[in-house]
Amino acid sequence: MDPSDWLLLCRTVRFGETDAAGVMHFHQLLRWCHEAYEESLERFGIPAAEVFPTGGEPPAVALPIVHCSATFLAPLVCGDPLAIQLEPQRLDPGGFEVGYRFRSGEREVARGLTRHLAIRSDTRQRCPLPPPIQRWLEASGLAGGVRPL
Repeated sequence: MDPSDWLLLCRTVRFGETDAAGVMHFHQLLRWCHEAYEESLERFGIPAAEVFPTGGEPPAVALPIVHCSATFLAPLVCGDPLAIQLEPQRLDPGGFEVGYRFRSGEREVARGLTRHLAIRSDTRQRCPLPPPIQRWLEASGLAGGVRPL
């Protein structure tokens, strides 16, 4: 599987994602980070039901975001193309983070970061990452850095 198929995602800035001045509204960046994370997992072959718990037996593992950040480098307007490069990294047996680099054409326009911890949904106690996420992290580490188009 080519890592650029699941670590490099493309989209376009939509009118509804801009403010009254026609510039991308700041909160969109973290929404795009999470959407890119979800889409990356799906493209890698991990269904949402395996990652986002809805209860049941055995107790599910949740992956809450415990830290996030966004850095804006250039404005984006309706119609701008975006390439979102994901850079996942394991932090410890029960945690990982995903760096996001946003490019529009040749320019880097933003960066994002989300940090996740694995917890049991019933006890809210930390636990090891679920096997599908471990596979995704291992495969992304083997990717050696995907270059944006």
